[in-house]
Amino acid sequence: MQSTKQVIFKLGKEEFSMDIMDVSIIEKYVRVEPFAQSPKNIKGIIRLRGEVIPVYSLRRKFGMEDIEPDDETRFLITKSNGITTAYEVDRMVEIVQVEPNNINQVPSIITGKDTSYIRYVINLDNRLIVSINHDSIMSDEEHNKIETLLKTI
Repeated sequence: MQSTKQVIFKLGKEEFSMDIMDVSIIEKYVRVEPFAQSPKNIKGIIRLRGEVIPVYSLRRKFGMEDIEPDDETRFLITKSNGITTAYEVDRMVEIVQVEPNNINQVPSIITGKDTSYIRYVINLDNRLIVSINHDSIMSDEEHNKIETLLKTI
């Protein structure tokens, strides 16, 4: 395994990361427009630089309650399976270089269909950080519904 640069963020008290190469830009929170008939993990859409982007709630995906956005709320803009998506996170922590000796495979006890988005676990300064694969967060059903809804805008 090679070293990797990771964008570390928080949802509640838990830390997660995405590979920096998967993140196009990190944006401050802007108002989300609700969108009827969207999947439960989609909070709505934002309009950014002339583009309509669905906002995906990682809190909902991971079974956490919604919270009111604040000055710390950020969007990680990625292209997930061909769809530009804004992943809403509570706050950014840091961008760090992670060496191979700090990267661990996902324990088999938590490996499954519902956790296929977990790329690996990072042990950094006695912190366990779950690194997620942006292409595996959405289910096929969510992806198809979003693709269909975006065609109607």
